[in-house]
Amino acid sequence: QVQLVESGGGLVQPGGSLRLSCAASRSIFSIYHMAWYRQAPGKQRELVAGITSGGNPNYADSVKGRFTISRDNAKNSVYLQMNSLKPEDTAVYYCNANHLHWGQGTQVTVSS
Repeated sequence: QVQLVESGGGLVQPGGSLRLSCAASRSIFSIYHMAWYRQAPGKQRELVAGITSGGNPNYADSVKGRFTISRDNAKNSVYLQMNSLKPEDTAVYYCNANHLHWGQGTQVTVSS
């Protein structure tokens, strides 16, 4: 079992940046896949970005070139750097471990 706590969400203007952090309650060294998902009102939860234990990332087409996922096994943390934010990026962002464990989510709102 692993607990995940997200932080870094907030209100940002279009074109701005945010960095989300996900802190795990134990070592993530052995956790194969860490990911960020998001869920907008009235929509299904969707994968934003994932990263394997070897550091190989994958991204949803909608965020390629704007978002970067990274992990720091020494700090038991995963990050999502979000640049060039758009109103359609507005959602609750969730951290996920091995497709099983979820954090409580952090709200990201992109609005002028």
